[in-house]
Amino acid sequence: MKNFKKYGLLLIIATLVAFAAACGNGSSTDENAGDDKEGSETASGSIVVSGSSAMQPLVAAAAEEFMAENPDADIQVNAGGSGTGLSQVSEGSVQIGNSDVFAEEKEGIPADELVDHKVAVVGMTAAVNPNVGIEDISKEDLKKVFTGEIKNWKELGGKDQKITLVNRPDSSGTRATFVKFGLDGETPAEGITEDSSNTVKKIISETDGAIGYLAFSYFTDDSVTPLAIDGVKPTDENVQKGDFPIWAYQHSYTKGEAEGLAKTFLDYMMSEEVQTGLLKDQGYIPSTKMEVERDAEGKQTKK
Repeated sequence: MKNFKKYGLLLIIATLVAFAAACGNGSSTDENAGDDKEGSETASGSIVVSGSSAMQPLVAAAAEEFMAENPDADIQVNAGGSGTGLSQVSEGSVQIGNSDVFAEEKEGIPADELVDHKVAVVGMTAAVNPNVGIEDISKEDLKKVFTGEIKNWKELGGKDQKITLVNRPDSSGTRATFVKFGLDGETPAEGITEDSSNTVKKIISETDGAIGYLAFSYFTDDSVTPLAIDGVKPTDENVQKGDFPIWAYQHSYTKGEAEGLAKTFLDYMMSEEVQTGLLKDQGYIPSTKMEVERDAEGKQTKK
């Protein structure tokens, strides 16, 4: 009986000690919670992102949502073309340089100093004024149009309208991708040259007979007509399968490994929230959905 009372007393003491420890750990739990909160604190600081105008709608939308969740962060997103983005991030004047092309493809860019983040894939195709009267073109005819060999849409079964070419400048990754995979490397003839894809779209929509080239993400209305090529429609599914020829990775380059706000923002860009939601809504294709892949030389292989 004495032993029973003794063990009962010990049990009571042990319970009281455990209770006291739990109460004492309240401050420790708060500290841990504080650490958790500190780990999940909103991001702060400021960065500048520049480069590909084909990427601008996606990156700008992601930056807007990111800043709404992180009011102390400031992310400025500029266009200017892939060459500009690569040059500026190499120089260190911006923290992220967006590009439609591999850094290795741009002359004068120290690609070995840059780290590539393949944010997405974008499809691109030729776009015409809706009054042109065609919705499909062969690749051979596409090359003839852009090199100036074909000068009127009636030669292709369209309206009797003079063809007006709308190009991007040499620094443009959209231009480089279109020339490489749409024109098989042939140089476009002289025409109107504009820095911005938004401006290209506007000119095409307002100019009878106009043709240019745009990322799929710009085909949000009927103001311009995207062209199928050799009977293959410009769709995400056809790009993913490797059936549609004109596409490119959307690269976000940093000089060295990403740090600070640049790293936090790029992690956000690769998050499930952006990759399966915002990215698709903006007309881009997740890299993970591709059934084919390309290297810097343009060689396409099945995954």
